[in-house]
Amino acid sequence: MDLVERLDSGDPRALPRLLTRIENRTPEGLAALERLYPRTGHAHVVGVTGPPGSGKSTLVGVLATAARASGRRVAVVAVDPSSPLSGGAVLGDRVRMMGLHADPGVFIRSMASRGRMGGLAPAAAGVVHALDAAGFPLVLLETVGTGQDGVDIASLAQTVVVVQAPGLGDGVQAIKAGQLEIGDVLVVNKADLPGAGDLKRQLRLALPTETGPERWATPLLPTTATTGGGVDDLLAAIDAHREYLKESGNWEIRQRGAARAEVLTGLRAALERRLATLDGDQLNWLIAEAAARRRSPDAVVANLIATLDSAATGGDSVSDQRGG
Repeated sequence: MDLVERLDSGDPRALPRLLTRIENRTPEGLAALERLYPRTGHAHVVGVTGPPGSGKSTLVGVLATAARASGRRVAVVAVDPSSPLSGGAVLGDRVRMMGLHADPGVFIRSMASRGRMGGLAPAAAGVVHALDAAGFPLVLLETVGTGQDGVDIASLAQTVVVVQAPGLGDGVQAIKAGQLEIGDVLVVNKADLPGAGDLKRQLRLALPTETGPERWATPLLPTTATTGGGVDDLLAAIDAHREYLKESGNWEIRQRGAARAEVLTGLRAALERRLATLDGDQLNWLIAEAAARRRSPDAVVANLIATLDSAATGGDSVSDQRGG
């Protein structure tokens, strides 16, 4: 049996092996993902983001425990910083969530960010699709927490939880980073520490004041992940946002947005791979032409696109006109 058949038969070893192939974008992994994709679109993907030190990993762990208490199977995808030497994940989140591994209803996957700006690993979407197809109704996606670039989690998750904590500097930095704009639920974690009240007041002042029957009123919730305080209220808010999305029609809107973002990301990656096959001398010469102000960057881009198009159709490459 192949990995998809083994997954469907209940083989517990099939899913982690399948995810490895999807992360590495092997032919087997991509073919499996193509077969699984029609079975996706049902999981509630909840993105959890925020600055390092805000307690995201601990919060995700107790949130998964609370969801399991309601009978749901939960998958956790923790995007760890990459090792600068090996490129692999530090796997800190997996270590911190060791207590969940004994529960067969919880699946935890750590991924290396592999230098990707934005807090998401390049293959995170494929991994989420596979977990969705495997029947997990709730997928918790934790990002590295890279500030302004962390907002790209909104392109993959239906619900985004933005976590802040006192003692990490100016709480208004979250506003400058744009994270409040993508947050569906705001959390002040470590609410038992000094400064939590001031941080809540700052964030409340930054929340949009417009409300109405068609708008989601973003909740601002205190939690203390180390004790589990406030986690039940957080899970209730996440579930309420899912119901809002379903009833308002925004679930489908967010799914279309996620599909668009994934397609465009794939196009950029494919273009980068094709650019890597270009004649290096021609590319360097064209860049030098732009640097010397003999051709505009737009003209260089048009030349390169024409060259790629010509190569794709089997025609002659566009002349770089270096002769005279």
